[in-house]
Amino acid sequence: MAASPTPRPKPANAAEATAAWWQRHGADLAPGAIGVAFSGGADSTALLQAATALWPGRVVALHVHHGLQPAADGFAEHARRIALALGAEFRLAHVDARPEPGQSPEDAARRSRYAALAGLAQQAPPAAVVLLGQHADDQAETVMLALSRGAGLPGLAAMPERFERHGTCFGRPLLAVDGARLRIDLQGAGLDWIEDPTNTDPRYTRNRIRHRLMPAWRDAFPDAVPALARTARHAAQAQRLLDELARLDAAHTGLPPQIAALQGLSTDRQANLIRHWLRECHAVAPSAVQMDALLPQVAACTTRGHRIELRVAAGFVVRQGGVLQYTPSV
Repeated sequence: MAASPTPRPKPANAAEATAAWWQRHGADLAPGAIGVAFSGGADSTALLQAATALWPGRVVALHVHHGLQPAADGFAEHARRIALALGAEFRLAHVDARPEPGQSPEDAARRSRYAALAGLAQQAPPAAVVLLGQHADDQAETVMLALSRGAGLPGLAAMPERFERHGTCFGRPLLAVDGARLRIDLQGAGLDWIEDPTNTDPRYTRNRIRHRLMPAWRDAFPDAVPALARTARHAAQAQRLLDELARLDAAHTGLPPQIAALQGLSTDRQANLIRHWLRECHAVAPSAVQMDALLPQVAACTTRGHRIELRVAAGFVVRQGGVLQYTPSV
């Protein structure tokens, strides 16, 4: 019987975690500067300090000015001061992060932030990667948020430690480091940081999880944060297996999937393939209700005139000839 893999040791601080992340991922990154998404908060300050110590003269601090609160100008000036003090180049982008009708403020800010970070990273000299400061507590909150929404495996897998967006590689080196440890180390180094007042606003779901649910969870289960992080890793592994199965099935059904070939799969494999197709090709995720409505339509599609049309996100899954297609709304 094969031996179990040796558990990955938990890094003690931001420097160890960042060095370990680079050991896992740095070899296949293009040469270039090292970008750090730098809000000026405690987490990104700890990450910037670690990065400038590891790669002196190569680090670029990337600050996104959302323009959503009066203190934003002060945040940018603080970030500039700390970045220069740590020996990092400073780049600033202004964005309009106001939500569109029907869009949550959190989603609007996140989308604009990633696009701006990618744009800053691609300025000369370009950055090989943009490192993000989310830590173990953030990962635990993400799992709790997914559980509260009844999310599937992609949600429970929470935040990956590496991903691509807008043509830019992003990394999260601190996912195994406690947020409290980051603050203790900053205090020991004499570094200050800013506290965003929106982080305590109970109108935001994540803040309610952070300030109400997580303290109760920790009180009942002291090891809650590492346990939730393990849940995320297990879910991510299971999701990778489902994606591998979907790619095998897609070799048979094609993408977009041929309806007749799709009907030859079990219902569970149909659902897995359709979710994979929509996520990978169109960046949308059908809800459980939408999938429950779509799968019987696929099964019943045995005549030339059978019509399929189901709304998913901002578009529709439709039948076009013998295949399923996704048509965005205009």
